[in-house]
Amino acid sequence: MNSALSTIATIKASRLTTRLRRRFDIKPSRTAPDLLTLFEVIGYTVLLESDINIGRYKAQLSGNDQVVLWTRLSNALKQINPKVPCEVIETVISGLISTYSSDLLENNRRFHKLLTEGVDVVYHNGDQIVHDKVWFIDLSNLLSNDWLVIHGFNIVEECDIHYLNTIVFINGLPLAVIAYTDFQDKKATLQGAYQQLQSYKQQIPTLFFHNALLIIACRNQARVGTLTSGWKEFLPWCSIDGEDFPHQGETELEVLIQGIFDKRRFLELVKHFIVFEKNGASLSKKLLRYPFCTTQNPKSRSRMI
Repeated sequence: MNSALSTIATIKASRLTTRLRRRFDIKPSRTAPDLLTLFEVIGYTVLLESDINIGRYKAQLSGNDQVVLWTRLSNALKQINPKVPCEVIETVISGLISTYSSDLLENNRRFHKLLTEGVDVVYHNGDQIVHDKVWFIDLSNLLSNDWLVIHGFNIVEECDIHYLNTIVFINGLPLAVIAYTDFQDKKATLQGAYQQLQSYKQQIPTLFFHNALLIIACRNQARVGTLTSGWKEFLPWCSIDGEDFPHQGETELEVLIQGIFDKRRFLELVKHFIVFEKNGASLSKKLLRYPFCTTQNPKSRSRMI
């Protein structure tokens, strides 16, 4: 999509959000309804915990101790990699589990490399030996990917049940975690949402093995960071399309969701705008930020968080 059409699409999405809010009498301060509406507007499937529990929809979780939607992942990889035999794809998926270690950040770094560079595979095609790659995401055809948001996500780890706000799954992989405070609590703060994420990382580290971005929200405020971002390093997103300032009346939450989770832009962010840096024995994960067009290479002119 060219920049002009992209701008029109985002403006329409913003206006549709406002119309939906009025139609259902959703007040601007109600983070959860606004958040889910925004994801639906930009083309994600949104499932609620209640829908999954009563069997109205299937999320393909094999159990409450699972953080990857394995069936969705398998189906998506077969769609993205149609020439690769199914048994090879299943081997690649099994290999995801075998590469895990006790180091959360190192697990995340290894997976990010697989996510962005693909997995090298070798298989037989008749008498020929084929050297190929299996890709976890398809940047060239967005329709090949599976875009899902689950609101209300329960995970069991070490016999404890943890209730999470919202998880963004791309091809069954939990690439973004969104934590927000109770939208009815007038004393709630963004820092409270940040502390939620810190607790999640300590209590359910497996959720973050595949994580790309972390989002915190409180009413209309929203910030983005990474696994290693400190409180002050979580920052607002500045633009929906990278070319214009936010339209009058748009909240931080609207700008962040439409600006980051636009399907093409999100995959571009994951592919090109996330880096790992080593400083001695310390490893950090950074999101390269700037008002950008997704077709440009940002790395020489970026701010880091």
